[in-house]
Amino acid sequence: MLPRTSQFRNEREHAKVASRRLFRKLIVSKTVLVVTPFHETGMSMLEQHPDIELCFSEDISESAICAAVGNAHAIIVRNGLITRKIIDSAPALEVVSRTGVGVDNVDIPALTERNIPLTITPNANATSVAEHAMYMILTLAKKGHMHHRAVTERNFAVRFEMHATDIESKRLLIIGFGRIGTRLAPRAAAFGMQVDVYDPYVEDAEIEVAGCSVATDLDAALSEADYVSLHCPLTDETRHIISNAELSRMKTTAVIINTARGGVVDEDALVEALNSGSISGAGADVFVDEPPPEGHPLLSAPNMLLSPHHAGVSLQAAERAGVSVANNTISALFGTLDQAVVVNPEVL
Repeated sequence: MLPRTSQFRNEREHAKVASRRLFRKLIVSKTVLVVTPFHETGMSMLEQHPDIELCFSEDISESAICAAVGNAHAIIVRNGLITRKIIDSAPALEVVSRTGVGVDNVDIPALTERNIPLTITPNANATSVAEHAMYMILTLAKKGHMHHRAVTERNFAVRFEMHATDIESKRLLIIGFGRIGTRLAPRAAAFGMQVDVYDPYVEDAEIEVAGCSVATDLDAALSEADYVSLHCPLTDETRHIISNAELSRMKTTAVIINTARGGVVDEDALVEALNSGSISGAGADVFVDEPPPEGHPLLSAPNMLLSPHHAGVSLQAAERAGVSVANNTISALFGTLDQAVVVNPEVL
């Protein structure tokens, strides 16, 4: 049994802890709804913030989020749609924070109408996606996916088939010269590739200072490219920017890589081009429907390299995104947002 003084001391300490917990509960001023958890480092930042209370919706359906969002001042979303109905169900909403850079899963006009900013984590996964695009270029050039399968099938005779190619001196066309495209360019150049860039929203001088050539005519650039890598957002302007007409202009030896968004490439046209041999191969990390339905023709198209929308999901990218989305949320609720992370800066 503890001495009487020690017992009193312990009781006082327990009372202090209980008092602090009650006080914290009373002063909580902002509720943050997390739609599917993110990296523990970022989660910890929010959990330890004295003026934030977290609530969660593991279910990403509209009805579940609507039910959970009622008192939320902020929504943090990775997967799931943030629709107008969800936004209308949150009268206290002050910010929606997106883990990642894609914004096609959020109703931006509905947020803007209420002067609510949408934030993204623009620098978290740019390097990861650029590296993934480079991996797809190399894998398709060296037939890495085919060679792996050949070894597992005990087919070493494949080594006498001259189908691997070098990428040195080959021409890479990058469509979209933002955070990812600008990171892919020096990686490709390090392999001795010639890099062309098509992006009508970037000044020629910015492209040239990066050591790349400016492509002003997309059709002409496609006809000269050995590899094409897409790094543009999905908008009305970019939807099906690569379709039948564009694929028909490409070399029969050309390869196209899409780590951007599924809708920027017409999937039916891509399957047709691969099956007919009008292009040599393709890599896709993104799809119109994710996952693609069973039996989708992309799954069996020849010389097709697939990954499950995973290009930006590295260990390092996940931690960077978690920290960034937590900082964005805290800044929006208690400080000043960096305009560079706001998709609709007019609300500021």
